[in-house]
Amino acid sequence: MIKVLVNGYLGRMGSEVVRAVCSNVDMELAGGVEPSAVNKDVIFNGEAIAPAFTDLGVALDATCPDVVVDFTIPRAVEANIYTCIAAGVSIVVGTTGLKPQQLAAIAEQIPAGMTVFVAPNFTTGAVLMMEFSKLAARFFDDAEVLEFHHNRKLDAPSGTALSTARAIADARVKAGIVAGAPGKETESAGNEGARGANVEGVPVHAIRSNGFVASQEVIFGSPGQTLTIRHDSIDRSSYMPGVMLAIRSVASGTRSGLIVGLENLMEF
Repeated sequence: MIKVLVNGYLGRMGSEVVRAVCSNVDMELAGGVEPSAVNKDVIFNGEAIAPAFTDLGVALDATCPDVVVDFTIPRAVEANIYTCIAAGVSIVVGTTGLKPQQLAAIAEQIPAGMTVFVAPNFTTGAVLMMEFSKLAARFFDDAEVLEFHHNRKLDAPSGTALSTARAIADARVKAGIVAGAPGKETESAGNEGARGANVEGVPVHAIRSNGFVASQEVIFGSPGQTLTIRHDSIDRSSYMPGVMLAIRSVASGTRSGLIVGLENLMEF
């Protein structure tokens, strides 16, 4: 039985993780962490099923989980990871916002036998979209990324969009392709930002509006043709198979150190 501690259990994603853990016979909810928690217990379907905490360190000491799942906020996630490192407890991170240099520093601190798994997106469809984009990048001159999320999302661009743009840029370099698109120099005065963020030569546009959960389009263009690769998450339950896969992989003890990306757990 895998004991799972959910950090951010009252959030939109955290509550889905609680539901998914409770639905899998090989997992047990060890507890939930939320700074604003007012109850002493995690309530699921009207019943108290596990203790609730306001502090991650206290929760780790009290519950001794096998894996922590973190869906919190960008400004807190780095400290949460270091708290788990200090306790020697592996963590699955779905909170976005960590920069490459932060991940590099984290990797140096992970003790032997522990895993820090970070994924910009846990939907298998989004991972496939990124893999398809890496393939398409070798055959098209231009590429742009458009990502759509609900207006309460705390980071822009999304981690998925940034990872996709960097993967496209890397694929171009490996293929010896020098490509790009008109950038900031084409923006008219007073309309700065019209071309989006330039991520390693790939324009990235972030749309925030009610009605979206998470969607992304990657549009490729070359003379006489365009190719659009799109993925839509219409419900947060779409993330749960990927989260469960990560929990089981981390808990198995067959991997250690820093792992970034669900594609590392999927067989292509």
